[in-house]
Amino acid sequence: MSDNLELVADAALALEREQRASLAHQLIASLDEQVEEDAAAAWLEVIERRVREVESGEVECCPIEEVLGRLRQRLQ
Repeated sequence: MSDNLELVADAALALEREQRASLAHQLIASLDEQVEEDAAAAWLEVIERRVREVESGEVECCPIEEVLGRLRQRLQ
């Protein structure tokens, strides 16, 4: 570990538990920025495709109660 990284790690570990959690969240969020952008674009493509499928009649929608009922039956 580099000297700077070791100093930062030691300082971070000396923080209160809540402060360490906040710092960890900030660090992880800084790593996820590109992933979130890519994921958002991928989800947008899926949403647009699903809308086209519903609007064209290719797929049929079901009430949420029916879907949840089927899922509950599978879990039993």
